Amino acid sequence: MKNKAIRISAVVLAVYLVLGALFYPIAGESLHFTADSTETVSSKAALGEFTQGDLIQQSFLCEFDDLQTLTLLVGTMARKNTDVIKVELTDKYGTVRYSATLDTSTMKDNSEYTVTLDPMIEDVKGQYFTLSLTSLYGTKGNSVTFYYGNSVDTGRVDVPVEIEDTEALYLNGVRMLDDENNLCGLCLKIGGINRHWFGPAYWYIYAGVGVLLLLCLIYLVRCRSKGKSNTILGVVYSLKRYNFLIRQLVARDFKTKYKRSVLGMLWSFLNPLLTMSIQYVVFSTLFKSSIENFVIYLLSGIVCFNFFNEATNMCLMSIVGNATLINKVYVPKYIYPFSRTLSSGINLLLSLVPLFIMMLITQTWPTKAILLLPFVLLMLFMLSYGVGLILATMMVFFRDTQFLWGICSMLLMYLTPVFYPETIIPSQFMTVYKLNPLYHVLRFIRSILIDGVSLEPKAYLYCILLCGIPFLVGVLIFRKNQDKFVLNI
Repeated sequence: MKNKAIRISAVVLAVYLVLGALFYPIAGESLHFTADSTETVSSKAALGEFTQGDLIQQSFLCEFDDLQTLTLLVGTMARKNTDVIKVELTDKYGTVRYSATLDTSTMKDNSEYTVTLDPMIEDVKGQYFTLSLTSLYGTKGNSVTFYYGNSVDTGRVDVPVEIEDTEALYLNGVRMLDDENNLCGLCLKIGGINRHWFGPAYWYIYAGVGVLLLLCLIYLVRCRSKGKSNTILGVVYSLKRYNFLIRQLVARDFKTKYKRSVLGMLWSFLNPLLTMSIQYVVFSTLFKSSIENFVIYLLSGIVCFNFFNEATNMCLMSIVGNATLINKVYVPKYIYPFSRTLSSGINLLLSLVPLFIMMLITQTWPTKAILLLPFVLLMLFMLSYGVGLILATMMVFFRDTQFLWGICSMLLMYLTPVFYPETIIPSQFMTVYKLNPLYHVLRFIRSILIDGVSLEPKAYLYCILLCGIPFLVGVLIFRKNQDKFVLNI
């Protein structure tokens, strides 16, 4: 048995070494830095023709380590102009950090124009800059205009944005106000790069975790050789011992779900597609969603939330529904909710098929980042199982749990960006909003599928913590109360 434990430990260590080595090139540049941009206000009005001598000024706070681009919303009056605009970027000390001239003949009407800072301005996070635009040769009939506003377009309504005094827009020294005397700002998008310490330190962390894993495996092997009990070993050997029962329970749940159904397993494909079709019509037509690649955005949200909802609802009844079996035969009780989550996991994998088909139809080609998908699915599985353990325990002692969870799950759906963008959430509520683990799961899977890139290192930490904590809490609550189940079911 000791030799077998050593072989298993060697396999576990080898898997870690291989996956850890592959993760670095798959995650790529996201481990070292992340390119991002601020949100721009939506257009409310134009400043008028920007003629010779006119001066636009606006200050902004840099939210990035390195400042890289400035994007303005411009209008050309549907003509080709020959004006030249001088652009300057000064810091709070008045030092010019960037200066260039813009050829207006290359600008397109009612479109974004991006100024790339070459070289980019480094190490400026948290610093204020003032953007100055000056027309050098503009005349009436041969000049452009710039747009401004004080709200954000969510696709359905414009959400007001409070412009700070320090970031107000000035035209020739006069602050720009709307009809209600509210401050306005340029339709300006700031682009930059945030650098991460994790990338350069990755191989050191990789080696350190490997050493800790090796020490843990050595400890487990010694416990096994001396016959000492251990929670991890107990779970592993229980899953191995009751492997046949788990397969039977999963098969029973899967067959029961589609019993006497004409289409059977096809519903695993049709359900997310039909749900997506209805919500797509509603939110892309009636509510006019402006989300890019809305089909994949919506379908990925539906697939993940459907799995979470189904798994937790099945776990909720896993103990009460198996009361007869629990009273007759001893089986570790966590196996029942575990088998229910596994059964829902099969439906999740089947539901991914139409998602991938829609990616091909919309020409959203997968990249190497798709190899990170198992990580996201594992986090989603842990979250669902952990919440399921809590619900299964509560259901034994409080039968109204099933009705309360129906309301809570519906509320959770609306608190999760399944069919709407997170930008509609007011900034003051975002800290609380991001405590929702499903938010991080959906953000991760959409980054992989739609953007084709890995998220920044802290996104992994948030995902692991916010999915792992419910899992650990569920395990502790279930373990503490499982001996009382027999007396209450």
